[in-house]
Amino acid sequence: MDPHELGQIPLFSDLSEDDLNALATYADEVTVSEGKHLVDEGGYAYDLFAIVEGTAQVIVTGEVVAELGPGDFFGEAGVLGKQQRNATVVAKTRMRLVTLTGWDLRRMRRQLGPVIDKLEQAIQQRGGNPVPER
Repeated sequence: MDPHELGQIPLFSDLSEDDLNALATYADEVTVSEGKHLVDEGGYAYDLFAIVEGTAQVIVTGEVVAELGPGDFFGEAGVLGKQQRNATVVAKTRMRLVTLTGWDLRRMRRQLGPVIDKLEQAIQQRGGNPVPER
């Protein structure tokens, strides 16, 4: 993963160049097609996702409650809080995503302090609600 591109994602923008380089060794980039279920409500959470390109719909109990786009992230409550997914997220368009496993986040906690802080703030602000504040 390109460290410079990681730095363009708001979640990672506060990291130093050294930290971005370290993060790049753990981060994976995936491309998914329209209609792909990225996560399913009630499933177990192993990955954090940050959207680079494309859009997705957030669905709770069968109802679309939000749309996510570039710069948005999801999966933080499940990965950090070890909770089941509280929403289904489906790619509305072709997407490029950055993924990090919960294991990688925990392993890099010291280097990723600002990212972990943002994720924990998002968990508190969302209060278990999968819809990000805009």
